[in-house]
Amino acid sequence: MEYIQKGTRAFHKTNWALFLAGFITFANLYITQPLLPTFADIFHVSPAMASLSLSVTTFALALSLIIVSSLSEAWGRKSLMTISIFAASILTLALAFSPNFETIIILRIFQGIVFAGLPAIAMAYLGEEMEPASLGVAMGLYISGNSVGGLSGRVIIGTITDHYNWHIGMIVLGGISLLVSVLFVWMLPSSKHFSARPLQLKALAKTLYQHMKDPSMLCLYGISFVLMGSFVTLYNYIGFKLMAPPYNLSATIVGWIFVIYLVGTFSSAWFGSLADRYGRQRMLLLAIAIMLAGSIVTLNGLLTLKIIGITVFTFGFFAAHSIASGWVSKRASHDKAQASSLYLFFYYFGSSVGGTVGGVFWVKYGWVGVIAMIALFLVIACVLSYLLNRIIAKQNSATTL
Repeated sequence: MEYIQKGTRAFHKTNWALFLAGFITFANLYITQPLLPTFADIFHVSPAMASLSLSVTTFALALSLIIVSSLSEAWGRKSLMTISIFAASILTLALAFSPNFETIIILRIFQGIVFAGLPAIAMAYLGEEMEPASLGVAMGLYISGNSVGGLSGRVIIGTITDHYNWHIGMIVLGGISLLVSVLFVWMLPSSKHFSARPLQLKALAKTLYQHMKDPSMLCLYGISFVLMGSFVTLYNYIGFKLMAPPYNLSATIVGWIFVIYLVGTFSSAWFGSLADRYGRQRMLLLAIAIMLAGSIVTLNGLLTLKIIGITVFTFGFFAAHSIASGWVSKRASHDKAQASSLYLFFYYFGSSVGGTVGGVFWVKYGWVGVIAMIALFLVIACVLSYLLNRIIAKQNSATTL
């Protein structure tokens, strides 16, 4: 059976379907991020406590990814992705009727669990169905859907909250998500290179151990942790910074700042292509350096420069994530869904840890403290990238002997 090749009708349908799936996932996953100042004010909780409306979701997602991706080995890729996006959409509608902060936290935990049915499985689907020469571009386009979804969800909820209230925003986004879910089911081709096998927990544990035993995979997992920890920390607390003096921006304006996500749509696809051409390690280090430069620029008090810094940081993040996630699929010679789920486990665990710990730095040291934490994470990412290159070179040398 042929693999999906760039330029074919199947290639375009697959990319559009997974673009839409990424859109739904990230629009709903980060729906509470622009609402953190609103939640802190309405429910009388601290910034770090308000951030739990996002952190508990990403933590539940991280814990669920490994089991759900394994279920896909028995139940099929498309069926689990379909259940995931429909359930996530319905839970967003349920959030609109939450009477208190505790209910929001409970529903967001359930949402984190159902979100697990998409990210790792989508990456495994692409790794199985795409020809190797087209994988980098396809992975980049999928991740660009993540950036557009993250942007749209934040803009919609921020704008509607400012003009009406956050309950109405949830209803609108939940309705849009249900409609997009129908399009996903219609457009995504069924798997041709997937063979179902019984779910065996013992075999799962052995597979996970084998992936964790590979030092190169451990480096990629560590990179995913610090990259996402940095990204979520910046976006969690930039709203608190910009809605306070001397900026005093409204929720609508802060929500529209997430239009910056559009640069991620470009950088993820572009750097995915560049990585195929010039090498993943070189492009990954460049992307991390871009993130670090952008974060430092945000320390400037001038609003224009702060926005430019966020833009540069976002450009670098989506480029780095596109390269690292595609690298996992390429390095995994077997059980690609489990390899991808481990990558995303560390990715979302980093989101939970960074997003919450960042609140402590924000309260104690302000924006300088937030950027100092981000800079430390990115330095660690550079070290891990260097080690990754050394490990792969050593493994390749041993293979040729």
